[in-house]
Amino acid sequence: MRAEALAAGFAAMGVCRPDAIPDAAPRLRAFLDAGRHGQMGWMADRAAWRGNPAALWPEARSVIMLAETYTPDDDPLGAVTRRDRATISVYARGRDYHDLVKKRLKRVGRWLLDRCEGAEIKVFVDTAPVMEKPLGQAAGIGWQGKHTNLLSRDLGNWFFLGAIFTTVDLEPDAAEGEHCGSCTACLDICPTDAFPAPFQLDATRCISYLTIEHRGPVDPALRKGLGNRIYGCDDCLAVCPWNKFAKAATETRYAARDGLVSPPLEDLAGLDDAAFRDRFSGSPIKRIGRDRFVRNVCYAIGNSGEKRLETAVSGLLTDPDAAVADAAAWALEQLA
Repeated sequence: MRAEALAAGFAAMGVCRPDAIPDAAPRLRAFLDAGRHGQMGWMADRAAWRGNPAALWPEARSVIMLAETYTPDDDPLGAVTRRDRATISVYARGRDYHDLVKKRLKRVGRWLLDRCEGAEIKVFVDTAPVMEKPLGQAAGIGWQGKHTNLLSRDLGNWFFLGAIFTTVDLEPDAAEGEHCGSCTACLDICPTDAFPAPFQLDATRCISYLTIEHRGPVDPALRKGLGNRIYGCDDCLAVCPWNKFAKAATETRYAARDGLVSPPLEDLAGLDDAAFRDRFSGSPIKRIGRDRFVRNVCYAIGNSGEKRLETAVSGLLTDPDAAVADAAAWALEQLA
């Protein structure tokens, strides 16, 4: 099966039991009780399943975790210095990974079903109450670093995770240990101080949360920290020294689309709903909608220091969306 997974395009595979992450539930509960999930109410709604994979599908006997690389060709940290241009998270500059990873998971799953009569599978890619990162560590793919993301000695930080739950009783792999040592690069680089402590994340301060999940105006105290990041943030991933072992992406559709590597901010501020949908068709960016996206662009313009961009946001002062209008007013104040 490992050979089939690699042939399908995955870079790594590991197996664990559904009950292999007993610490997940109490850690999730502490995260939720502290309010660090912000507006992501769905995390609390299905916390029982999320914290206990065995409860999600009691018939499952094994969890097959798979990693697929999307390593960028450029340095994401270089993009944040171009203040008159937008920075978009590497994973969102190409085709939506949900569709591509799920197809590969189904291919591997079909291979297993063809060889195990009566077996059943369920495949998950970041859309179900599955804690992929602790499961990935339990399956030996990597470990959750101080930035709470999964990283690997063989792959660095740049990979997606998918899961196949199955009724087949497979031999589990050894769990991976932690190899961060004394390094704090990911903690130190965070522009909004989103890590209260090593191995802990406060999502309400995380730029990825603020630009993707958060509805309405962003806390003014955090807006300067957004810089020119309009969708997600890669700083804590990009600075990790384990990336020297990162493997190149084999899926060409993860490569950045034309116009999504440091696009000019003024080109994005004027998007209406139809233009937004057309520009980001097939992209994960589309799911946040035009209003939240343009709100983020306004914050980036306010942080640009470029007075010539005043004209790009002045027309948004009367935008029907209150958060966009508020962001435009803030941007003009910063540029005054």
